[in-house]
Amino acid sequence: MASAAAAGAPPGPAAPRSRKSVTGTRRTVAALFLLPALVLLGALVVYPIGYSLVRSFYNASGDGFAGFDNYKTLFTDDGIRTALKNNVLWVVFAPAVATALGLVFAVLTERVRWGTAFKLVVFMPMAISMLAAGIIFRLVYDQDPDKGVANAVWVGVHDTFAQSSAFPKAHPGRDSPLRPDQGGFVTKEPVRAGQPVTLPLVGVAPDQLPDDAKKAAAAKPEPGKVTGSTWQDFTRGTGVGRLGAPDPSEVGYAGMRIEAVKDGKVVASTKASGDGTFTLPAAADGALLRLPAGNFREPYNGVDWLGPALVTPSIIGSYVWMWAGFAMVLIAAGLAGVPRELLEAARVDGATEWQVFRKVTVPLLAPVLAVVVVTLMINVLKVFDLVFIIAPGSSQDDANVLALELYRKGFAEGQPGIASAISVFLLLLVIPVMLFNVRRLRREVRR
Repeated sequence: MASAAAAGAPPGPAAPRSRKSVTGTRRTVAALFLLPALVLLGALVVYPIGYSLVRSFYNASGDGFAGFDNYKTLFTDDGIRTALKNNVLWVVFAPAVATALGLVFAVLTERVRWGTAFKLVVFMPMAISMLAAGIIFRLVYDQDPDKGVANAVWVGVHDTFAQSSAFPKAHPGRDSPLRPDQGGFVTKEPVRAGQPVTLPLVGVAPDQLPDDAKKAAAAKPEPGKVTGSTWQDFTRGTGVGRLGAPDPSEVGYAGMRIEAVKDGKVVASTKASGDGTFTLPAAADGALLRLPAGNFREPYNGVDWLGPALVTPSIIGSYVWMWAGFAMVLIAAGLAGVPRELLEAARVDGATEWQVFRKVTVPLLAPVLAVVVVTLMINVLKVFDLVFIIAPGSSQDDANVLALELYRKGFAEGQPGIASAISVFLLLLVIPVMLFNVRRLRREVRR
């Protein structure tokens, strides 16, 4: 009877599953989802780091244990020491300048209506690859002002205040009355008043002659004065024209400076007119006529941006051009979260705009500025593309950085042991910066 009652009784509630089994199932599912990412992380990050660490203790051939010899080379090899010095310059200046420009752009663009368009233009270089940016700035820094934008602007500004000579290649021809003298030329014999002087030169290309140059003319004698003519004494064709006398097709040296020199002192000076003729006062009688070196000064060719002295600052400038937009966008996002009440309160209390910026805006943006600086520091420690592309072969050693030296040791010079040591050293340099960033992010989360 009891068994029948038991058989007809409704089933009781199922026993609850243990909490431990549920948690274990969830962990298993989570591990399965993470497994592909963990495999990739191990294959692409952990294994290369471990292999590089082991390889850094072996010699170039890989069959002999070298101990710490590769690490000693890091501080004794001249190329690596130059790379380390340049990396210090990169870490100190590139993030600081890019962040400062980003801060200035972010603050100023808040005050103009076209600020969004300006931010778009400044941020646009971020869409360009390092390779493309390197090619662009290799052209920008070209030494030839006709190709390089930087030197075209620099030469234009320079020539505005110091005009270059139009006769850098001019020199005396055959049977010339002139002889060399301190970078210029001087007459072999003293000149006399009333007797026209001829100062023929050759060597100036027709397209380089002054715009105001006219057909050369022979000077006419003037009583009590020294007259003369200086011109391009060259006519195309064999046996055409007269040597030492202006011909119809020849052009005067307009603007050529002529000085009369007695006993080493300049007693008179003048400039030739468009047809090359000139006139000196009576004081020039018995003097030697000199065409000073300034007439033949080579044209200013700009700055050697990619020379040994400026190649690293020039490449840092190209990096700042690319990453200032990145800094500006992050700082602008942080600036949008700054309470406007604090800024207005400071202005009401009588603070100037500079004081508001320095004592209110910058301290409130300190966390964002730290993010930008740390991110850029990590980025510049592994800079490679810009240096490899922009620096020419003649000055690449002077612009060398650790990432480039790693590439050269590992692939060009066949020293993978030293290259592995450089990679481990770079990792050690990055780790403190990464730890600082992680701690700062944790502090932000706790707040």
